[in-house]
Amino acid sequence: MKPSSEAKEVVQGLTPIERVRLAREPGRPQTLDYIEGLARDFFEIHGDRRYADDEAIVTGLGYLGRNAVAIAGHQRGRSTAERIRRNFGRAHPEGYRKAARLFDLADRFRLPIVTFIDTQGAEPGIGAEERGQGEAIATNLVLMARVTVPIIACVIGEGGSGGALALGVANRVLMQENASYSVITPEGCAAILWRDANPEKVAAAAAALKLSAQDLLDLKVIDEVVPEPPGGAHRNPAQAVALLGAAISRHLTKLSKMRPQQLRRERERKFAEMGNGFLLRSTARIGDSTA
Repeated sequence: MKPSSEAKEVVQGLTPIERVRLAREPGRPQTLDYIEGLARDFFEIHGDRRYADDEAIVTGLGYLGRNAVAIAGHQRGRSTAERIRRNFGRAHPEGYRKAARLFDLADRFRLPIVTFIDTQGAEPGIGAEERGQGEAIATNLVLMARVTVPIIACVIGEGGSGGALALGVANRVLMQENASYSVITPEGCAAILWRDANPEKVAAAAAALKLSAQDLLDLKVIDEVVPEPPGGAHRNPAQAVALLGAAISRHLTKLSKMRPQQLRRERERKFAEMGNGFLLRSTARIGDSTA
């Protein structure tokens, strides 16, 4: 289907909850689509060497152009059977430990890391908690903060909670314009705040969460909003892959010129300063209201 200018205008006027629905669109390209469209000679790495291979996260090595890179990303699946097998992109601790294997390998062999984020959150079940879900996510956060190679994280769909952040501690965080990225889903937020997840409350939660790409760019949580084809990435997956690939290549070229310790220090500084502007503005508003 050829996107129209009308479709582009509709997407530009979307409310936050409408963008969440677009981020969940089943036809959006997923991690394996980006790997197929951008990488060559991809070799997938399986298993965490402790428990199992979690198919909710895909990891491996390949080439982006002339650059050998390490790639990790959430994969939700397409068919019902694949979605069940991949747990709808909700990774267990073995999935995050598999990603940690890749990050450690990349650091030792001086390979840039590219991640693709597309999950509502980590698997919250009892089994995942018994196997150390919180510890696995925390280990990834520390490891990604400390490696001395370039890291580029791409939010390609719905990024939720620590399950998303476990692949998101990067020198550059790119986000497609109709993706969403937040600490919790709008439904979960509404259920906690108002104990009511009716459509009106969910829409209000989505607006309050500031989960759209432009909101997060203004808050300096992400570094660039990557445009999508008119009507959304699902309308023209090949073009969406090409647009994100161009952004990744551009940032990878710049980051590859930085020294290892400089990459680490910049990444640490970036996340340490995140939200300071928002806190300063909030404090100023509180001061004005009490004056």
